[in-house]
Amino acid sequence: MTLQTLVNNLTSDTMNVSLPLFRPELIICATIVIMLIARIPRFTSWLDSFWLALLGAAVAFYYAIPAGGIGAIGDVQRQELFTGMLAYDSLTVFFRLFLVAFAFWFIILVRLTGLADRQDGQDFYTLLLGATLGMCIMASANHLMTVFLGIEMASVPSYVLAGIIKGRRRASEAALKYAVYGAGAAGVMLYGISLLAGITGSAHLPTIATKLAAMDLPALVAANGSSTLMVLVLAGLMIMVGLAFKLSAVPFHFWCPDVFEGAPAEVDAFLSVASKAAAMALLVRVAFGLGTIAPPTAPPIAAHKIPAVAVAYQQPAATTAEAPASAAVAAQANTASPNINTQISSAALAPVRRFIVLVLAIVAAITCTFGNLAAYGQTNIKRMLAYSTIAHAGYMIMAVAAAVYLAGSRPADARDAVAALVFYLCAYVFMNLSAFAVVAFLRNTLGSEEIADYAGLIRSAPVTATAFTGILVSLIGIPPLVGFVGKFAIFKALVVAGGPIMIALLAIAGINTAISLVYYLNVAKKMCIDPPPANRGTVSIGVMPAIYMLIVAVPALVYGIIPGRILEIATHATQQLLM
Repeated sequence: MTLQTLVNNLTSDTMNVSLPLFRPELIICATIVIMLIARIPRFTSWLDSFWLALLGAAVAFYYAIPAGGIGAIGDVQRQELFTGMLAYDSLTVFFRLFLVAFAFWFIILVRLTGLADRQDGQDFYTLLLGATLGMCIMASANHLMTVFLGIEMASVPSYVLAGIIKGRRRASEAALKYAVYGAGAAGVMLYGISLLAGITGSAHLPTIATKLAAMDLPALVAANGSSTLMVLVLAGLMIMVGLAFKLSAVPFHFWCPDVFEGAPAEVDAFLSVASKAAAMALLVRVAFGLGTIAPPTAPPIAAHKIPAVAVAYQQPAATTAEAPASAAVAAQANTASPNINTQISSAALAPVRRFIVLVLAIVAAITCTFGNLAAYGQTNIKRMLAYSTIAHAGYMIMAVAAAVYLAGSRPADARDAVAALVFYLCAYVFMNLSAFAVVAFLRNTLGSEEIADYAGLIRSAPVTATAFTGILVSLIGIPPLVGFVGKFAIFKALVVAGGPIMIALLAIAGINTAISLVYYLNVAKKMCIDPPPANRGTVSIGVMPAIYMLIVAVPALVYGIIPGRILEIATHATQQLLM
């Protein structure tokens, strides 16, 4: 293939396939640019950045919807974008919709609380949309470089958001701690990426899986002390450091409580929900990408590989959407290294899956238990919810461990396990966004974020106290609220997976659910049973904040009673995994 032909193929793929499927991210980029440009001329000073950001999020959501509507998520054609850097499939579509929809509601929240006022709103919304863009890339990453870039694009704006309140020492401390921990985790992860890419000769996840399968890992494991195996294990653990940082999983959770306490409650909601969802999507991408053989629809080209080591794919017949370029690139790939058989059974990757399952199971068990136990002694509501976030990350990682455990032998059950994770994330939006919204509204009214100051709130703000109590009960996982359905789905995935490790995780999850009763219900007791302070009058959060609170809190009850629609979307979102 000549250089001119390669350039033509790349241009054709970019213009005809990649960019049209990348429109939501492009719209977010355009919105950021417009907001930055609009603040330069004086005659545009009347533009309110709130409406620009809200419009950008709404348009991005519209273009993220697949052709057949949200119900047709499972029908999208799987593609690799930008020569395999990103994957476009049903999971990508779901998480784009998830993240952009959350950004839309979050923009409204910060406007209602006054965190993003008219003067500083452009800075805040720019950082918010920039982080959302990075999270969208995390959810569709198909290459180790986009894994790293997506994490950094999501993290750097988050560091600034954590310290967005000017002149507040605790906020500045939170931002500094977040940035220092993030830089350390990023450095370790990048070194792990370099090790994995160096030993496999590729940074493209499907290509790495094929190379690992060709290494005869069972023989390396039997060799006990193979340097290649030790490097692979070290690389996997280092990459997990970066993922664990984004998940706030133990032992890389240290930043989370301090940052949540120092940052505004609204920013805590963003870090707790959006960042967690993107990190979970990335964890699924990496775990499935390295642990299963799944050649992409569009064949990889030279940009995927270090030239010294090429991997050939045996591709299915090209569809019309792939254009003539696919056949030419496939021919090049098929002649690059004829000695490597790409149709190796996924059984060859069983050691990789066992390693991933073991690491995830240990991290999940420790994270869940530590988060629930550490939440006991907290007196600040944001700090308590930070440890709650850590504990819920443990539950979610359990679902990923079950999915990877099932991926080699029962793909349908593995997809159901990921669907349980997707449902749990949907439930988590309603629970945590509502919880932090109530904390933000009460902060503006009470001037405090201490749990003790919520005493007797049921008497002076009955609607707010009732809604918050319902949210806390849902976080525990008590029926008929949506938190129960989410936990039940994850517990079911563990039971279906079976085996000593999964059953042990099930027992740990059940015990931790019982443990969490104490600290969640302690807050409910403060609000509903303890007497209010004698000097506190009526507490009113305002009409619009109350409406917003009910809009985001009521679905926790509605979808707990009739969860069918979300379960259906979750099933469609995972339909193309392992296909």
